[in-house]
Formats: sequence, C-alpha cells, structure tokens
Amino acid sequence: MELPDRVPVMTLPSATLFPQALLPLYIFEPRYRQMLADMLKSDRMFSVAMQKPGNKREMPCQVAGLGLIRVSVAHQDGTSHLILQGLTRVELVETVQTRPYRKASIRPLQAAPANAAVVSALVAKVHEAVEERVRLGPFPFPFSAFKSGNGGKAKGGKAKFSPREILDYLESLADPDQVADLVSCALLPGAIERQTILETVNLEDRLKLLLQFLLEELKRIKKEN
Repeated sequence: MELPDRVPVMTLPSATLFPQALLPLYIFEPRYRQMLADMLKSDRMFSVAMQKPGNKREMPCQVAGLGLIRVSVAHQDGTSHLILQGLTRVELVETVQTRPYRKASIRPLQAAPANAAVVSALVAKVHEAVEERVRLGPFPFPFSAFKSGNGGKAKGGKAKFSPREILDYLESLADPDQVADLVSCALLPGAIERQTILETVNLEDRLKLLLQFLLEELKRIKKEN
C-alpha cells in the first residue's frame, strides 16, 4: 500500500494507535468532521497522535500511528462513528497546515532486522507474563486490539474472551512485531507506557520495555489483591 507524504493529524489525550490494531472513534468536532469528509473522498488515511502531557495548547507527540478508515457510519446530526485500522508508526516531521484541521508531513518508521534468537526468547517471556496476567483476571479484553476526543473520541468497546482464547490467539501470531504492539495495546493501561512503546521502533528494545511494563503491572495487581 502506498502511503501519502502528508496526512491529517487527530490529536487525542491518552490515545495510541498501534499497527494492526483497530481503534473505534466518534467524530463530532466540526474540524474533524471536515477532515473525515475529505479523507473519505481521497485515500481514507489519517494519523492519531497523543497529546503531549502537560501542554495546554494542542501539541501532538512526534511519533503517531497512521491509520486507514475501514468503516464509517454517518449520523443525521453530522457526527460519525468509524473504525480506524493501524498501518504503521510515523514520525510527524513538519506541520504543513493548521486550518481547518492539522496536517503534517510524515516519515514511516520501520524496525530494522533483529536478532531472531533474542527476539524469540523475549517473546516467550512476554507470553509467560500475559498468561500470568490472564490468570489474575478479571480480564476485559479490548475489542480494538485483537479483532482483525477532542472532536474525535476513542470509544472503549470491550469484549470478554476466555483465558484460553486469549492465549491461543497470542500463540497463533507468527510476527513478533505484531505480538509486541497488540499486547501493548491490550494490556498496558497507562497512556505514557503505550506511547513509549509506540515510540520504540527497535523490536528488541520494544519487547524489553513491554516486558518491564507487564511485570510492573503484575506487581501492582498482586499488591492490590
């Protein structure tokens, strides 16, 4: 799929769009309604960036997720619900337009080849951490992560799956890149942690960070219990 050089940018607090993940959105602000109308007439792509913490003015993080509009349902009041599928990480290089909505030039970010043995060992440890997290339950598995704001709002639709279904699904994923991103999307409750994973392009480093965050989350849950 050919990616555009410039894309609209939707800035949302605490939102992270990972490659392969599905993000339900509710579009209601006029500028984003215009953006959606324009994109439905063109390549159907735009980026979702997290608002930089601590900034009162709109300031998107430099690394964002580029997504493709898979489904869009318009309502009589001009609002819309849509499903955005993550395609790739992108660096927002330069803002080229601010009105009626922000648009930026982008640079796709792709991980370099990694050491297969190291990656395999890290993925195995991630699977172990996920299995322990599932056992601790209850485990509301986010629909947006595992099924192939602000003007737009991320909709938190969730579906419950059995622990065995969750683990079987993870074990069926052959791509460690996909494992790292989808587990991060589904299991990391903190927006800062998810954004950190999004910004970590190197696969080995990303898996190590994910494992660190998962272990910290397990420790927190055990302490609460």
